[in-house]
Amino acid sequence: MHYYKVEFKIECSEDLKQIASDLLADMAAEAGFESFEDSEIGIDGYVQRDLFHQPILDEAIANFPIEDVKIEYTIACVLDEDWNSEWESIGFEPIDIEEKLLVFDAKKSIPLIDRQILIGIEAKNAFGTGTHETTQMILTELLHSDVEHKRILDCGCGTGILGIASSKLGAEEIVAYDIDEWSVKNTEHNAILNGVSNIHVMEGDSSVLSHISGVFDIVMANINRNILLADMHKFKDVMNLGATLILSGFYTEDAPMIIEKAWELGLSEFSRRVDNNWCMLVLK
Repeated sequence: MHYYKVEFKIECSEDLKQIASDLLADMAAEAGFESFEDSEIGIDGYVQRDLFHQPILDEAIANFPIEDVKIEYTIACVLDEDWNSEWESIGFEPIDIEEKLLVFDAKKSIPLIDRQILIGIEAKNAFGTGTHETTQMILTELLHSDVEHKRILDCGCGTGILGIASSKLGAEEIVAYDIDEWSVKNTEHNAILNGVSNIHVMEGDSSVLSHISGVFDIVMANINRNILLADMHKFKDVMNLGATLILSGFYTEDAPMIIEKAWELGLSEFSRRVDNNWCMLVLK
């Protein structure tokens, strides 16, 4: 998969920087961006080259709704062979979820912490180590869900962390897919690292669901808002009667449009979690 790294320079007063950054990330998602990280001058965004809609981005910046905010950006191609290598070399610190589940960097030693569930992750050009709020919220939700003996679908699996967690919580079968070839391989690799053998991984977008037989008890998708809105009807089509749909990857202010789309499909909000303005919805 080929990516652009776009460096956004945000010039505004200090009290507006966080609001401007969050709003810019939300608007950039409309142009195809799937991940962001803070920088010294603003934020950096990552977008697949084939999904980048530059005119949409330019229009959004030209009509930015906050006065006295100046935004400029530069685009660079990211090396295909290992575009996340610097981050990988640093790794990440263990993430403790409710003192029950611990996610750790599998390239480091196993932490000497007693937890019911240990998940080692080697991130290789894929998002989803557990450091992001959206991943942590879904992991927390899984801890409080009836996962045992259930059939699980993980849409946009990244490193495979959510599917691996589901397996360790007793799920009978997990089907996962991701449009990124690196992510597919990374999920398979991390499943082996964690002794998980009941995950089947497919490469592609939501169209792969037409090739999957049967329905699911829990469907998870931690993807950007636009993809969720476009694919939610496909998720609904593979949900068992009484199934749960767990969605994240969007901001709190985006929740109303997600819920409106859900209502159109006969789904309603069961619960939600919010962390640092990121939102997770549980739909039934």
